[in-house]
Amino acid sequence: MIETDQLTRCYGHLTAVDALSIRAEPGQVLGLLGPNGAGKSTAMRMIAGFLAPTSGTARVCGHDVRRESLAARRALGYLPEGAPSYGEMTVREFLVFIARVRGLREDHGRRRFDDVVGRLQLETVLEQCIDTLSKGLRRRVGLAQAILHDPPVLMLDEPTDGLDPNQKHAVRRLIDAMARERTILISTHLLEEVHALCNRVVIIAQGKLLADATPAELEARSRYHGAVSFSAPGSGVSQEMLGRLPQVAGVEVDPLDGRITVFPRPGERILEPVERLLREQGLEVSEIQLERGRLDEVFRQITLGAEAAA
Repeated sequence: MIETDQLTRCYGHLTAVDALSIRAEPGQVLGLLGPNGAGKSTAMRMIAGFLAPTSGTARVCGHDVRRESLAARRALGYLPEGAPSYGEMTVREFLVFIARVRGLREDHGRRRFDDVVGRLQLETVLEQCIDTLSKGLRRRVGLAQAILHDPPVLMLDEPTDGLDPNQKHAVRRLIDAMARERTILISTHLLEEVHALCNRVVIIAQGKLLADATPAELEARSRYHGAVSFSAPGSGVSQEMLGRLPQVAGVEVDPLDGRITVFPRPGERILEPVERLLREQGLEVSEIQLERGRLDEVFRQITLGAEAAA
């Protein structure tokens, strides 16, 4: 549904996107993750046909974005960074204009208009000029124009930027519902977005592909994967006592809240032996949990490692 092959964009001596090859299948929500300036927005602009690549190719639903530009764009809904629009138009005028540009027949366009406006809760601002809207509302109008023609492929650049927590929740539910029938590429630097939406993640830095995996596979690369953490206020839990367990590689205590984290040796499962030791010692603990791994730690390892190697 989305495929790039050695996609590259140079600005003079600067290579913004460097031989990027990715593939997104039907039903996937692919997170394009990277630090600021990694090349995420540049890559999306090339896939959308707004920016010509220096070399390489991009395809949307099998259509080459340069040779079959109109066919590729018909299959694509795109929410770019900043959600540009015509600020002097009302929300209604803008969305009706988009429906006409997209070639929607009057009856079908009316049904799509009503559905999208309802999903994004825009009923109360339909007669307001877009320039008068808050950043969050403008973002929702931008998302509305991206999905109005019900495309099989969506590309969303920071889709929840500027939204409050309730609006973020509503948009994430909408994206999750749409993902069952289409392919969605989301560019973000928010790790919470990855956890909430994505079933696959591509990490890029300095324009280069550094990782391509599921969120669970990335979390498994974290030293916290399989660790056990708990709070034990005033119980006298000994780091040395926990460290003597043969399955344990190390023990750390958070200096701020005193929470204890016990790290496993490679391939070991330590939840049961840790719980058993605590019971045998008669120690009271609370909030004990098995860590699945920390995506933020893995993200820093991958991206900072790339910067150090450059």
